[in-house]
Amino acid sequence: MKYSDGFWLNQPGYNVSYATQMYEVTATENALHVYATAQWIQNRGMTLGGPVLEISFTSTLPDTIKVTIDHYKGALKKGPNFELNEDESFKPVINKLENGGYELISNKTKVVIGGQGDAWDVKYYYEDKLLTKSGWRTTSLIEEEQWVTDRRMAAHSCDRFYATSETDDNSSIREMLGISVGEKIYGFGEKFSNFVKNGQTVEVWNNDGGTCSEQTYKSIPFYVTSNNYGVFVNNPGKVTFEVASETVSKVSFAVQGQHMEYFLIGGASVSDVIKVYTNLTGKPALPPAYSFGLWLTTSFTTNYDEDTVTSFIDKMAEYDIPLQVFHFDCFWMRDFEWCNFKWDERMFPDPKAMLQRLKAKGLQICAWINPYISQKSDLFTEGMENGYFIKNLDGSVFQCDMWQPGLAIVDFTNPDACKWYASKLRALCEMGVDCFKTDFGERIPTKVKYFDGSDPIRMHNYYTYLYNQCVFNVLKEYYGENKACLFARSATVGGQKFPVHWGGDCFSNYESMWETLRGGLSLCLSGFGFFSHDISGFEATGTPDLYKRWTAFGLLSTHSRYHGNSSYRVPWNFDEEACRVSSHFTKLKGRLMPYLFSNAVYTHNTGVPMMRAMVLDFAYDRATLDIDTQYMLGDSLLVAPVFNEDGIADFYLPAGGEWTDIQTGEKLAGGSWYTKKYDYFGLPLYAKPNSIIPMGSFVRDVEYDYLTDTTFRIFALEDGKSAERKLYDKEANLIFEIKAERNGNKIALSFTKTESAFKIEVDGKITEIPANSDSAVIEL
Repeated sequence: MKYSDGFWLNQPGYNVSYATQMYEVTATENALHVYATAQWIQNRGMTLGGPVLEISFTSTLPDTIKVTIDHYKGALKKGPNFELNEDESFKPVINKLENGGYELISNKTKVVIGGQGDAWDVKYYYEDKLLTKSGWRTTSLIEEEQWVTDRRMAAHSCDRFYATSETDDNSSIREMLGISVGEKIYGFGEKFSNFVKNGQTVEVWNNDGGTCSEQTYKSIPFYVTSNNYGVFVNNPGKVTFEVASETVSKVSFAVQGQHMEYFLIGGASVSDVIKVYTNLTGKPALPPAYSFGLWLTTSFTTNYDEDTVTSFIDKMAEYDIPLQVFHFDCFWMRDFEWCNFKWDERMFPDPKAMLQRLKAKGLQICAWINPYISQKSDLFTEGMENGYFIKNLDGSVFQCDMWQPGLAIVDFTNPDACKWYASKLRALCEMGVDCFKTDFGERIPTKVKYFDGSDPIRMHNYYTYLYNQCVFNVLKEYYGENKACLFARSATVGGQKFPVHWGGDCFSNYESMWETLRGGLSLCLSGFGFFSHDISGFEATGTPDLYKRWTAFGLLSTHSRYHGNSSYRVPWNFDEEACRVSSHFTKLKGRLMPYLFSNAVYTHNTGVPMMRAMVLDFAYDRATLDIDTQYMLGDSLLVAPVFNEDGIADFYLPAGGEWTDIQTGEKLAGGSWYTKKYDYFGLPLYAKPNSIIPMGSFVRDVEYDYLTDTTFRIFALEDGKSAERKLYDKEANLIFEIKAERNGNKIALSFTKTESAFKIEVDGKITEIPANSDSAVIEL
């Protein structure tokens, strides 16, 4: 929200009190504390009133500066709170400076503030590089004038006056951090608006709004910048950011109430920042290897039974399209009864036997769920009588008719409700369901009360964390570590721990395909490691042309699913060529599994996403800072989807060395834009210079031996340079490492001795490597 009216004035109805003077500055063992007045104190008479802000700087993890800003510390502070991995024993270094100011150092990131009596002045650095700063007319308390008047009148008449909760408090804390010349801002979760967020108002508030507006299913109060730092506002409620919009040289952010806490994270690169952010908020879990294969669904409102499903699966095999997961959408349950977790016996009279038949074909099974229980469901009365639902303020069950008639919402703050809900899912696992699509979780009301007394404003965004955590834990407990997988739509901070997430309800056209990519890239710059989307769009039915282009994009995303609303998304419903295109890219992805799964393990260990905006790896090349039509899939493979009927792709290859099309072998110099035309079996798919990309002997199942008969393709290795690759098996065990070093016209290879034979490819020339070797030399 914009509180300013231009530079000098404020919006009518608001009082803004800026931190002006560092009236008192004290240093403790692990923190700096500032008593910041809203005016220059020139005599004792000016100390008789406020407001005053108490601001502290500390660090609880390396390369983080934790900032807390308080007005009234006595305000009630209700949960929920994000689950953070802070180390309270961590001690930053604090030094007093010659000018009377202080610095607080956390590894290579530090904050420098003025001394006692100085003007409000705060600067953040990584090593000696200035990241951002705040100063005159930045950090502030914002109060509605009427609220201030009422409070003063109550105090004057000696009435007891206080805010009963954050939601009753009409004041806000606002911070403003500077933007340097040319700096770009990214992130905030899955945002479908322009990829670079400069000039936008960003509201962190989950909505079920599709992909066509500023609303989003996954709002994250975290942003990163091309200046290699990030800011995380530690508040699960509504946070509003004005990104070079209210003041064009600053990012401002505000939270309601008397307290704000945020973390500034420094790094040498954007990827470093994301590593630290996910140290704090949690690393992405590792999805099972099978989840990287092709998913096919029933679609949403279509009619289907076991015969329909079986016919789809068999026909995919006939067209030589390897299928890994089959998903049953909402109508696996009887209409009007979502969720009752019971198969509709009219369509599926013997579901357990059906699932056994499907799994005998080598498939995993996914089932749709949501956190709502309709009034017609068999579970409604049980949930109501046991207090398992969110309640109205008067104690009655909250209900509405949007989505399902009379639906109630499961209260995941109630441990017994979690156990109850989980028991229904566990029964489905026992029947043969391998994973769940956790739909919805955004339409969470705020005039309600929770079992544990949580603040409903803070719960609106946070609800999805508890929902997905409950479901994920069922799968983790039943199937084991690294075997749990969701297909989740909503998320908040920490939701990356429960992958995979998909982009929601997109339309079937190229514009929506692009906005889906923008949303995915923004999400993956916000701590999320994996991303998927509905291939060819969810709403309406796209053209065969769109279907084939989106198939290439979808099968070169971390997770790949055909799904739609009112029509089946099977390729033969579009044209025969669509079947061949689907087969081609499914097999290509299958062959890339040794590369993809090793990158997935890296994402799990570090937090660096598999699907990467170009700025993450190539911020040194300013041409990459705005690019939102292409991405890196893992560390070494550039993907640029085709977004038009003409088959024309405009793409940029970052500076430094030659890039190689892994399908055609064509080499192009980095540092240039290119325009090329592609048939439906092609798109810009380039290997980074000085890289090794392993491609395996895939047949049908993506869970195979990732080493035996694998070809390690070495791309554009320059003289004096080296390239390395680690290889993991389908259980995420490190099984193989290889290093290539070029000296003149020779490439020296060193690798793990193994009983498996494999191949090395350089410029199309293949060399067989026998078992039990540990080195080789390739002559160029």
